[in-house]
Amino acid sequence: MKISVIFSTYNSIDWLIKVLWGFHYQTDNNFEVIIADDGSTQETKQAIDNFKEHSHLTINHVWQEDNGFQKCKILNKSILASLGEYIVLTDGDCIPRADFIATHRKYAQPGHYLSGGYFKLPMTVSTAITPEHIRTGEAFNVDWLVENGLKNNHKTMKLTATGLKQKLYNSLTLTRRTWNGHNASCFKSDALKVNGFDERMQYGGEDCEFGDRLSNLGLKAKQIRYSAICIHLDHARGYVTDEAWAKNRAIRALTVKNKTTYTQHGLNITK
Repeated sequence: MKISVIFSTYNSIDWLIKVLWGFHYQTDNNFEVIIADDGSTQETKQAIDNFKEHSHLTINHVWQEDNGFQKCKILNKSILASLGEYIVLTDGDCIPRADFIATHRKYAQPGHYLSGGYFKLPMTVSTAITPEHIRTGEAFNVDWLVENGLKNNHKTMKLTATGLKQKLYNSLTLTRRTWNGHNASCFKSDALKVNGFDERMQYGGEDCEFGDRLSNLGLKAKQIRYSAICIHLDHARGYVTDEAWAKNRAIRALTVKNKTTYTQHGLNITK
């Protein structure tokens, strides 16, 4: 089964390249990478082209003009451009552990979508990570992370859980099984059935609304929070507004209330 990995980016070259190295070092290489670029400048394209010279990855850089926060629109364009039967969505600030793709493939199941999480890093650790730390796995090692500024607490279990503990923690976690844009996956055919992401929405719950429509379609969410691991690099969020949050909450509330499965503001508009 061919997998298409889709992640968004916007003028964040250093973080983007670290994420690409994370996919370069995957144990499962039967996938393509689609960079959903919401209007970055020419420097990002140059950085991607330079990276390609050092990597075996198949990369499709899907770009759109900068017209404010239009993540849903560029994700829809990327879904349409994808060649895989199965799509994994993450973000351009999340470095995947080496078994990330293999884990999504392992748990992929018709009639389901996968709901994962991330492990947040402070800025000191985010900047300290190099491609070599990603290659060796040190970037996911709790001892190394603590040495470089991470505060050790119970949340590090996400990085250390293996085998039966992974399954146990996945079943016991109180975190809701929602579509989390930084770590989620489904069959492309299901994404097409719900017409992709709702392009009226900006930042704030737009990923969960997509997942709500998948659930309304009849898909069940499978928790892989402690199995598919990615580390989240720190950054500012200047695109967050109260107005966008309020608008998104209203749209999502109607999706839940009306058990909506198909948005009229999705892939059909992008086409």
